[in-house]
Amino acid sequence: MRSTAMELILMLILLVAAWFWLDSLAKRERATLLGTELAARLRLQLLDETVACSKLRLARNSRGQVQFLRTYEFDVSARGVDRLHCQLVLLGRQLHSWHIPPYEQ
Repeated sequence: MRSTAMELILMLILLVAAWFWLDSLAKRERATLLGTELAARLRLQLLDETVACSKLRLARNSRGQVQFLRTYEFDVSARGVDRLHCQLVLLGRQLHSWHIPPYEQ
């Protein structure tokens, strides 16, 4: 009986870990798309064509539901020789905030 309970707990932990990993991949893809769109809107180039998750925590959305708040960092360039460090924050799947520092065009 005890080993069956342990097996069920282990299986549950593995399922939660797999869900979190797949969810994180989907959110990273979304953040990359949003970073590309933000850069294009401001006539900047997303460098390395990727983002990196730097922070992860729980937060409540406007309806009071608890979701993951993920902060992604990425670099953009205005002229191809400069590098601006930027951030965007996703609350669940939605863009919560973003920051691109001032730059000369």
